[in-house]
Amino acid sequence: MSLFSVGNIVRCREREWVILPSPSPEILLLRPLTGSEEEECGIYLPLARLGLDRVEPASFPLPSPDEVSDAIGVELLYNAARLSLRDGAGPFRSLGRISVRPRAYQFVPLLMALRLDPVRLLIADDVGVGKTIEALLIARELLDRGEIRRVCVLCPPYLCEQWEQELREKFHIEAVVVRSGTVSRLERDLPPGDHSIFGEHYPHLVVSIDYVKSERHRDNFLYHCPDFVIVDEAHGAARPGGASRAQQQRHDLLRRLAEKPGRHLILLTATPHSGIEESFLSLLALLNPKFARFDMQRLEEGERVELARHFVQRRRPDIARWLGEETPFPARESVDETYNLSPRYHELFEKVYQFGRELVRTGATLAKSRQRLRYWAALSLLRCVMSSPAAASAALRERARKEGGSVEEELVDELFAPSVYDSTDTEPTDHEPAHAVEESEADLGETGRRQLRRFAQMAEELAGTDADTKVVRCAAIVAALLQEGYHPIVWCRYIATSEYVAAELQRRLKSRFPDLQVFSVTGTLPEEDRRARVEELARFPRRVLVATDCLSEGINLQEHFTAVLHYDLPWNPNRLEQREGRVDRFGQTAKKVKAVLFYGRDNPVDGAVLDVLLRKAKVIYQRLGVSVPVPADSETVLEAIFNALFSHATSTKEHRVEQLQLFEEPTVRDFHRRWDEAARREKETQTRFAQRAIKPEEVERELRETDAVLGDPGAVARFVLNACQRLNLQVEQNRDGTITIQGDIPASLKDLLPARPITFNTPAPEGTAYLGRNHPFVAALARYLLEAALTQGSSAPATRCGVIKTAAVARRTVLLLLRLRYLLAQPEREKELLAEEVVVAAFQGFPPDRLTWLSDTEALGLLENLHPDAAVTSGERREVLSEVLGWWPELKPGLERLVTERARKLEDAHRRVRAAAHLARRGLAVRPQFPPDLIGLLILLPVPKGVKR
Repeated sequence: MSLFSVGNIVRCREREWVILPSPSPEILLLRPLTGSEEEECGIYLPLARLGLDRVEPASFPLPSPDEVSDAIGVELLYNAARLSLRDGAGPFRSLGRISVRPRAYQFVPLLMALRLDPVRLLIADDVGVGKTIEALLIARELLDRGEIRRVCVLCPPYLCEQWEQELREKFHIEAVVVRSGTVSRLERDLPPGDHSIFGEHYPHLVVSIDYVKSERHRDNFLYHCPDFVIVDEAHGAARPGGASRAQQQRHDLLRRLAEKPGRHLILLTATPHSGIEESFLSLLALLNPKFARFDMQRLEEGERVELARHFVQRRRPDIARWLGEETPFPARESVDETYNLSPRYHELFEKVYQFGRELVRTGATLAKSRQRLRYWAALSLLRCVMSSPAAASAALRERARKEGGSVEEELVDELFAPSVYDSTDTEPTDHEPAHAVEESEADLGETGRRQLRRFAQMAEELAGTDADTKVVRCAAIVAALLQEGYHPIVWCRYIATSEYVAAELQRRLKSRFPDLQVFSVTGTLPEEDRRARVEELARFPRRVLVATDCLSEGINLQEHFTAVLHYDLPWNPNRLEQREGRVDRFGQTAKKVKAVLFYGRDNPVDGAVLDVLLRKAKVIYQRLGVSVPVPADSETVLEAIFNALFSHATSTKEHRVEQLQLFEEPTVRDFHRRWDEAARREKETQTRFAQRAIKPEEVERELRETDAVLGDPGAVARFVLNACQRLNLQVEQNRDGTITIQGDIPASLKDLLPARPITFNTPAPEGTAYLGRNHPFVAALARYLLEAALTQGSSAPATRCGVIKTAAVARRTVLLLLRLRYLLAQPEREKELLAEEVVVAAFQGFPPDRLTWLSDTEALGLLENLHPDAAVTSGERREVLSEVLGWWPELKPGLERLVTERARKLEDAHRRVRAAAHLARRGLAVRPQFPPDLIGLLILLPVPKGVKR
């Protein structure tokens, strides 16, 4: 075997290293024996052969009889060694490199992905189930198998920073964010001659889909795009049912991405079916073009089976208890709260309502584009007045700078709809629609403009007074939520409303709650500042977040907030679910979250939206356990509602939906019929695609064996607590089950220990830090103890040898802590991968011919359940250790048989997983490297007869 073979130990730069697989035959890639990935280095072999960076063969040093500890110290060393593993030997290689503990159900998409080449998956699990973790687990696994080199996430711009953080913190994938605000810096950092930020210089990318969808950037991105792409909020890139140009551009981008045959593509959305069959099929066609021809109402069994290989959709009840593992989702309590308009507020509302009716009526004789402008102006005024006096004032007082010229007819709806309606297929827009009012002013004349100025004055006189009964009632509800211990989010439609409500809540509640802090977060803040603002607010024990829908999609708020109040009713049921899903999701530590639907009892628009849209959505959700998107453009239904309101009702006092006979409107009747049909289809889909075809035992066995090698959360807790004891640190158990660590922490670890209490379980309670096997503190602590054991001898916190007398054995038993290395050859892959594991081997008797090896289970059980029953003198300890260490050469034949058998079992596990995934097995091999590293040993002596325990 060559000196430079992968897995060999060499000495270079006065240190021992392990040789890793290298991307170049002229580069020797090395990792320190006890070091981390950050310490890896490359040696340029032509220079090494000239005498620079001399590389020599080396071996793992044997321990000395003087390096003595007890059973806890040796177990500590064992856990330090296995928690240091990154290139795990099990069939799921990614688990050694991630900082989260995936739930068992989250491995189902991974198993599905391993069955596909290329990977084409639509993951449509319920809101808050953890689609991000499921997708990145697949990415990390394929990276660690060497099947991909680069990863790209395509997402809305407001989610870029969150994806970059998830990649870095949980999956150790360093990605750059590409969107309009980062491009200049990324281009400056390119090496000379490299002209594309999408190229190899930045291996992993988080890209704003709205940045690269345009013709200006699309071709450059498509040419350089990595072969593994995750698309978040994929429903926004389905072929639109309406005339959304932006959504069509997104769909065209994905269609061209999918045209490359070998590209891996994972689509993520909690609402795959927008209610428009054509749009849903356009998403499925990205996975396989023939899916576009499927009739989802009449799927043949073969079609269903084929589609199920690419499509996973699970409700929370499907996975709340899976493989015996509880996934704690909170219970959602939904309540209605109402307010009545004060006489002054009702007067403003009535006047604006009548003005809007007249605006629409008299516009009927104008050109089509001017009719639409008047419709949007009437709705804009009405919605802003309904929202708050501040929003009304902003829409009436603020004026955009005129660009000149009239708006083209085909662009009128596209220009004004986003700031009035609540489409979930486009990025939320929270600016007040002043431009719609402004565009319509040209037709109004001086009388109309004078009325608008009077409306603005009335709104400004209302603001901040008790006549604004909406904000007064909201303050009372928020106070009750705070009193019950909730941390609420108050959702608003417009920026002016959010800022106004935040100021009013702070002013009105500060005497009752002196420690209360209220922050407003709106689209006026850059994306990265929104997260910082939320994190700042989270530091206050009593807090209220007032926000617009710029925070309603994708952003996780469950760690810091436990209730929502819809200050402005959304005009789309999908938006309602998105808002509530920010707190009602996995990771929420509260057992119950509260959702408050807040509306005006004497407000006909609220009544219509509530009865026609929102209550219908709630009924379907309660029946199925998931939300079913509206089966058409919600704007179509809303227009029917508002046309009825403007044409039938002569006063806002006629506020009952029944009086307006909205349910008799043909558009509304047809809409409800199709929604019921969509709910029935959704129920059938849940039955077909809940992935019951993935057998739980396929996941369970591999997880159990992986935990045995890498360590489960219990092993991490035991390791950290035992290490703290050895380092004389104070561990305080808190009442909520978390712990606090204090004391003289070694300098190399001090900055890595979270300043707040810690926990070893997920979800972590608010204000605590989760310590998993790859948390920087745990990883550094493991390396610290290993390095100390190898360099500090008997003074190390956990030394390499131990001798105890115990009643657990009847004859002398030797436990060996071994680190084993293997070379993993994969089918159709030229380069072998390095794989490692730490095992406990045990034997009784004497070499060479009187040895009895114990099973793996017996050996590990002895290590984890030992306690001394009698004292051992220092002389006896040294004598026994010297004897056993002297056997090392004679133990090698038995160890080779043991390691070879381990390699065979590992190969069987890899074959088992590949067989389940229908992957090629010809050429798969796990070859052991000899000799194994003897990290430490523990000698168990029987208690002599007559010695009392």
